Formats: sequence, C-alpha cells, structure tokens
Amino acid sequence: MNLGTGIWEPGTSLGAPLLRNRGVTNGGQVGRMGGKQMQDLVKVMRFGWPYLRRYLGRFCTGVALAVLFGLTNALLLWAINTILVRMSPESTAVVGAASVLVEQGTLGEWKAALQKTTEAAVDPWLPRSGRKADWRQIVGGLLLFPLLAALRGFVGYGSSYCLAWVSERVVNDLRVEVLRKLSSLSLDYFNKATTGDLITRVNGDTSMLQRCLNAGLGDLIKEPVTIVGLVVGLFLIDWQLTLMVLVFFPLVIVPIVILGKKVRRSAKAGLNTTITQASLIVEVLSGIRVVKAFNLEEQQVERFRKMSKDLVSHSMRTTRAKEITNPIIESIGTLGFGLLVVVIVVREVKIEDMVSLLTGVAFIYTPVKKLAGIHNLLQQTQAGIERLMQVLREEPTVRETSTPVPMGTFHEGIRVEGLGFSYGHEKILSDVSFELPRGTRLGIAGESGSGKSTLVNLLFRFYDPTSGAIRIDGKDLRTLALSDLRDRMALVSQEVVLFNMTVAENIACGRPGASRAEIEAAARAAFAHEFIERLPQGYDTPVAERGVNLSGGQRQRLAIARAFVRNAPILVLDEATAALDAQSEAEVQVAIERLEENRTVICVAHRLSTLKGMDRILVLSAGRVVEDGGFEELLRRGGRFAEMAARQGIAARK
Repeated sequence: MNLGTGIWEPGTSLGAPLLRNRGVTNGGQVGRMGGKQMQDLVKVMRFGWPYLRRYLGRFCTGVALAVLFGLTNALLLWAINTILVRMSPESTAVVGAASVLVEQGTLGEWKAALQKTTEAAVDPWLPRSGRKADWRQIVGGLLLFPLLAALRGFVGYGSSYCLAWVSERVVNDLRVEVLRKLSSLSLDYFNKATTGDLITRVNGDTSMLQRCLNAGLGDLIKEPVTIVGLVVGLFLIDWQLTLMVLVFFPLVIVPIVILGKKVRRSAKAGLNTTITQASLIVEVLSGIRVVKAFNLEEQQVERFRKMSKDLVSHSMRTTRAKEITNPIIESIGTLGFGLLVVVIVVREVKIEDMVSLLTGVAFIYTPVKKLAGIHNLLQQTQAGIERLMQVLREEPTVRETSTPVPMGTFHEGIRVEGLGFSYGHEKILSDVSFELPRGTRLGIAGESGSGKSTLVNLLFRFYDPTSGAIRIDGKDLRTLALSDLRDRMALVSQEVVLFNMTVAENIACGRPGASRAEIEAAARAAFAHEFIERLPQGYDTPVAERGVNLSGGQRQRLAIARAFVRNAPILVLDEATAALDAQSEAEVQVAIERLEENRTVICVAHRLSTLKGMDRILVLSAGRVVEDGGFEELLRRGGRFAEMAARQGIAARK
C-alpha cells in the first residue's frame, strides 16, 4: 500500500485503506454533511428538552436500555463466533488459542487475556468439538441463543416502552403549551392567521414531532451503539477486513444526505398545502348553508380536489426520496458484501471467522438502513418544528405591565380621552372622548364600519389604542391586570359562542366554579329556565357544535344567563339582538332589560329601537363622535341619528 497515493499495490494488505486522495476529499464533504444533520438532530433535541426533562427518570431508563440493546447485538455476534470456533475440529485449549493469536499478531496481550478469561468462564457451559458433553454443556448449548434472544427482545421492548411513554407525554405537554401560547396572543395575530394554519400547528406539527420521537428516538440510540458494538466485534475477529468494509460507509451516507434534503423540501411544500386544505374544509363546513344555498358544492369540491392533487404530488416526491434510499443502501452494501466474500476466499480465512464476518456485516447494514429512515424522518420533522418554534416565539401585542395597579371595586365610572385607533394605515377611530358615570346606560349607534365594535374591543383591551386612553375609576386600562379588568365586565354579542359542553357548563363559563343553584338562578333571570327544563337532559343536555340544536333566541338567552352568573358591574351589549326575529328579539329584550338593572351598560346597536331605554347615545361616523344626546333628543335634531332612524321607520314623538 502506497500511503502517498492511496492506491492499492500488489503485495499489500487488502485490509488497509482503499481511498484515493479524491476519496479523502469526499470523506470531508460527508463529514460536513453529517455535521449538518447532527445540527438538525441537536435542534430537535434542544427544542424538545424543556419537555423531556420533566420525565428525565423514565427517559434515562429508556436510553440506558437502548444502549444495552445495541450491545446485545455485539454479544450475539460474539456468541456466534464462539460457538463456531468451539465446533471447529481445530479447536484448541483456551490458553493455547490465546497464545497462537498473540504470536500471529492479530490480538494484543490484553485481547488474549480477555479471551482467556472469557473462555475460562464459558468453557464449562458450552460444548466443544472432540470433547464429550456433560449436562451443563448440553443445557448451555441449548439455552445460549434463546437466552440472548430473550434478553435482546425484552431489553428492546423496555427501551421502546419507556421512550414511547416519554414521547407521548412530551407531545401532549407541547400541544397544551402551543394552545396556551395561542390563547395568550392578541386578536391581531388571529386576524392574520387562518383557522387551518392554527389547527395544523396544534395537531399536525406536534404529531410530526410525536412520530419522530416514537419511531426515531429509540433507534437513534440503539442503532449507533449496535454499529459501534458490531464494528468492535469485527475488529477483534479481523481488523483488516473490517477496515475494508468500513470504506463503503461514506458511499452510503452521501445519497442519504442528498435524498434527505429532497424529503425536507417536499415536506415543507406538502405542509403548506395541508394548511390551505384544512382552511378550505373549515370554510366549507362552517359556511355549509351558503354553499348549499348558492349551489357551490361542486365548486368547493373542485377547489379541494386541486389541493388534494398538489398534496398527492408532494407526498409522492417525499415517498420517492424516502423509498429509493433502501435500494441504494442495499446495492452499495451488497457490493461491499461481495467484495468481502472474494477477499475471504483469496485469503483463505477460516470458516468460523468467515461466517462471523459475513454475519456481522449483514447485521451492520440493517441499523444503517434504519438510521437512513430516521434521517428522512428528521427532515420531515424539521418543517413542523420550525413552525412550532415560530408560534412559541410570538408575543402578544397587548401586554400586561410587570406591576399592575389593583383595580378594586368599580365605583366611579369610565372615561374615554382622545381615543384613536388604526389597523396599519387605516384609521378606525379618531379623537373619541366621553364620560360614563357608574350606573349610566350608554348607547353607541352608527353605520357599519363607523368604529362601534372597535370601541368595544378597546374597552375589553383586545387591542391597545394608538392614541388617547380609556380609564376606569381614573386608572388607565394599560396599567391594570387583564384578568382584573375583564372580571368586571360581561359581554353579550350578536355572535353567540357556545361550546361543546352541557347547557349548565356553558352558562358556568361566565364564572367558572359557579354552583348549580347559581347557574339555575342565572337561567331563570334570563328567562331560559323553562326551555332548558324541556331539553332531553335538562341542564345536563350537551350543546351541539355551535349550538345548532338550539334556536337563535335560546342561544342568546344562554349568553345572557352567562352574563347573569358573571354578575359583573359593567355590561357590554354588542348587537345582542341584531340576528333575531321580531318575536325572539322581544323575548330576549325582556331578559336584557333585567340584566341591565343596577349595572353600567354600553349597548352597541344597529337596530336603533333597542336604544330607547339608554340614558345617552353617541353616534359615530367614520370613527368620530358626530352626535351625543338622548334618544328623543337625537330624533328631534334631524341629524345623522334621525336619518338612520327614519330608514328603520322610527320617528320623533309629536
């Protein structure tokens, strides 16, 4: 072997390195590529570590068992070699064998001593050619491989179980964390995100990590240990032939890395298509009445079909990149295997060493293929992890101060000072100012887009104003804890949100922990008790998704009952009866009037008849207060309010 050129020369050992200088350069590229993949792995583990460390004991147990599983493969190779050597007619005494090995220079003195010690321990329990077997050797020969197989199997099971136990809990914790983070974000985030995207982040992206942890974490520990153990075992048998086998590993790694990049690109594209498709499903199902009313079924199905076609295309690209890996590895592996067979024949290697070498090489390529699969899985997981990291890094635009001011009991009133708000460059409110003493009922009127609902959003501090301030009892909302502020407010809006829980639980959302007696009292006050009692299970009747098993008036009365049980001093009504028919509106209005008693009320209404009982009405136009006064007073003025009232058939009293 000429070490200067790296080219094999006749008369030199085939076990020496076979790489040319160019091959060394390729090896450097492989090293850099492998380093990139290790960075990806570190990225995944760093992301998951805050959740993994909660279950550190079970995780470490799984890792330890995975290491032990990898070592059992080397132990199995040792057992095969030991039995073959002892069955050979040339088998010699323990000490003699070790001495011969030392003289041949294939093992150092420490190796001979190790073999001597091992042979001395197992010799009474294993049969040997040319020696009459006693009961111990018969039992040892019969049970050696079954015991090793059982050890290997149960250790592998224990490792897989522990790591799966950890991964399931890690992903569950992560899902809760993602939902908690999303819940903490301000409304502007949800205005930009699609429902399909949010659902995919909570379920799809975390499921991707779950598959990686379940399917990959154990193998990621077992297989490298298996490879190292087998390589050490092969070195002890014939280090020169083992080096020759290892030359083929860089050839295996290159296609794995290249194809892994394709998997990653396809996974990202497929994920984007999945998000769009999920959003479409939400759109179609939530707007099914409109879809049917306008005969849009085929149009929506066609949109879905096109997206599904794109998804199939991305999935097939991912599948091609993943599945071609095994044939490439097997082709390269069998080439090395064939070369090893030829060299074994040329060198006239002993039959027992030959079988052990070939078995060990066959054992090695199985974990290599598994690691290739894990590599592809890691590439797919990267896309999901990047999205999860993105959402976990998000911060709400509406933030609490580090030292919030205690709010105390609401006793003075609400003051709005020069309030302004804009979405980007679009101005919604400009210089809005008014005072609302405690116990006053204030109506807010205006055309669509005048800023009525925006004012409500600012009052609940869903957004912060771009100028001016809102003060409660003289305290700027931005100095208060959000929970303090919202505990003193109740909202009844046009869009009633009912959860997939029982009627009683939906009412109790107004004040978690409310007793059944308080829930029923709130329902009676909202004139909802009678229809609730007629439901199949009364208060324990499950409410269907979006409350479709209830009428509009019934849903609205449950929302009012929710406000009653909250018993907040400030009541905000945001188009509370706008979606109801005349009869339902009349029924609900009675409940609202009872709810308004002894409370400070802000009532936003497009249907102006609902504002008759207000002490004062503000009229908004293009984000500004253009009129201010009582109901009859505004009608007599003949201004903007009177124009809107006239269109609804309302005129001033004569």
